[in-house]
Amino acid sequence: MTDSPWQQAEWITQSQIILDSFAKLMGRELIDRSGSQEEQSQRLFEAPFVVVSHNTADDPILNYGNKAALNLWEANLETLLQMPSRKTAEPVHRDERAELLRRVTENGFIDDYQGIRISATGKRFQIDQAIVWNLTDADDNPAGQAATFSEWEMLV
Repeated sequence: MTDSPWQQAEWITQSQIILDSFAKLMGRELIDRSGSQEEQSQRLFEAPFVVVSHNTADDPILNYGNKAALNLWEANLETLLQMPSRKTAEPVHRDERAELLRRVTENGFIDDYQGIRISATGKRFQIDQAIVWNLTDADDNPAGQAATFSEWEMLV
């Protein structure tokens, strides 16, 4: 994948799904939506907060991670986009994560999530005040789930 993923058609489409679903459920925009879809895609990728999403598979695979997410999870884009989203949490925390995703599926979103995650290199961190929401495509079909947060603390 390129150093500028926001320029690729699939990436632009996923960015729009993330942004449109967030606005629909939260009643506000995640980022400034001015400019072209490519400009919005770049703005989302370069945002100073984490944004990740996964697909609708039985064992969902991450299909989006912005620059802040790549840095926090200590992964390049190719690695992140092959990662089952369950592997962002340690095995001991996966039941908690499954309960979170069940709540999101039922309610559309939650805006008060906190939990412990693990980077690709094994470093643990706690996220706070995360918003997790359901994604729908332009035809209102389920398209996975996304999360955003700007507060985290590395753990020893």
